[in-house]
Amino acid sequence: MALSDVERRFYAAAGHLTVPAVFRPDEMDAAIADAEAWGESFLADLAPDQRRWYVDGGVKARTVLRKLDNPHHARPAFRRLAGDPRLVALVEELIGPGVAVYFSQIFFKPPEGGGPKPMHQDNFYFGPADPERLVTAWVALDTATVDNGCLHFGDGSHRRPLLPHMAPANEPFNLQVPPDIAATIEMTPAPVPKGGVSFHHGGTLHQSGANRSTRWRRAVAFHYVGAGNAFTHPALPYDEAAFVRVS
Repeated sequence: MALSDVERRFYAAAGHLTVPAVFRPDEMDAAIADAEAWGESFLADLAPDQRRWYVDGGVKARTVLRKLDNPHHARPAFRRLAGDPRLVALVEELIGPGVAVYFSQIFFKPPEGGGPKPMHQDNFYFGPADPERLVTAWVALDTATVDNGCLHFGDGSHRRPLLPHMAPANEPFNLQVPPDIAATIEMTPAPVPKGGVSFHHGGTLHQSGANRSTRWRRAVAFHYVGAGNAFTHPALPYDEAAFVRVS
């Protein structure tokens, strides 16, 4: 797969880009099945002190996971997805040849209550040596819409310095732009069809809303860095054993 000149210019200006139909729906269904199987075993073994971070507090009727970390490292199916030539070719167009996945997450965003993710910038979390050579590929396992909590972006925010981030009380890992600053920033919704990929620059402000629909909004985010780049001053600890070169 290859990006058009129009797509490359849009990404350079806006700091994000949606590419539909990178994967087939049946490939996304297989990834969902693997994520659900992993999630069931993970939840069964989850320590009580970890539940606040991994269980979705917005869903009251049942216990549902909010996310799982580093599927590209823990699950062969997701490692294959992260290294799929169709996806890697697009990543390399954005940050150059020779890329590695340094961190990844599955987001479940369950129906009727899946919680929002506040505004933040990935480069604040990861602290890459070269801020221009980090891109997040957000793969829509389900169709993501405004109603079920798609991503919203601050267009062009990657061209400005990183904003300060803070963590709410008792949520030290939930770094976010302070609400009073976030309220002043215009955000653009970016729906993604099932099997499509939303790419965003590490400096681009983004957030997602709650899922108020009756449909799931599952996705996996792979955070890629270009050759020679690394997380040199991260705000949170990351496991170097999970770093996987894919091209």
